[in-house]
Amino acid sequence: MRILLVEDELKVARFIQQGLQAEGYEVEVAPDGKLGEKKAQSETFDLILLDVLLPKKNGFEILQSLRKDKIKTPIIMLTARGTTEDIVSGLDLGADDYLTKPFAFSELLARVRSHLRRGSQNKIVLKLADLQLDTISHKASRDGTQIELTTREYALLEFFLRNPGVLLSRPQLAKEIWGFSFDPGTNIVDVYVNHLRKKIDNGFPVKLIHTERGKGYFCSDKVQARIPK
Repeated sequence: MRILLVEDELKVARFIQQGLQAEGYEVEVAPDGKLGEKKAQSETFDLILLDVLLPKKNGFEILQSLRKDKIKTPIIMLTARGTTEDIVSGLDLGADDYLTKPFAFSELLARVRSHLRRGSQNKIVLKLADLQLDTISHKASRDGTQIELTTREYALLEFFLRNPGVLLSRPQLAKEIWGFSFDPGTNIVDVYVNHLRKKIDNGFPVKLIHTERGKGYFCSDKVQARIPK
C-alpha cells in the first residue's frame, strides 16, 4: 500500500514515515503543498495524509483541488487547528477524516487501516501522467485514447503502475505475472514488455516504460525517476 504524506515539519514527517514503514507501508513524503499536490495528481496512492498549515499551498486548497479533479483517494487531514469550524471545513471540502496534533501514533495507524480497508472496496483507477488504468473494468487509456490489452499485458501494466519508478527485474516480473521462476534462456518477459511498450508509448512524446540495461524495467514519466529495488 502506498501512502503520500504531505508534511513540512521534518521531525513529524520522519516519525510518521518510519512508523508506517515499520508496519509495511510504502510512504512518500512531500515537504510543501505544491509538491504534495503535484504528486497526488500524477501518481497513484492508496491514502493521503495531508497537513493543513503548509508552505506554498495549504492543505485545504490542495484538498479542494484534488476533489475538483475527481481524485477520490482517501485523505486524512493532520493539523494543530482542531476547532469545530476547521474540522467541518475540511470534511465539507471532501476530507475523509481529521486528526488533531499532537496525536498518538496508534490512533493514526488505526485510522490509516480503517480507510485503507474502505478504499480497497472502491473502484480504483491507476494513473501515471496521461495514462489511466481502470482496475475494475480492466480498460486502459492514454490521453483519452482507449488501449486494447491482452490479459497478460493488463497484468503487466497494473504491476508497473502499482510500483511507479521502481526498477523491476526480469525474474521478479516472471514470478509476479507468469507465476514461475525466471529461466534465463527465455525472452518472454522482454517480448511482453515490448508489446506493452508499443501500445502505451508509440505516438506519444513522453515515454513511460523504460529499460535499464541488464537490470530490468521501470515505469515513470521521467527517465531518471526510478527507485532501486
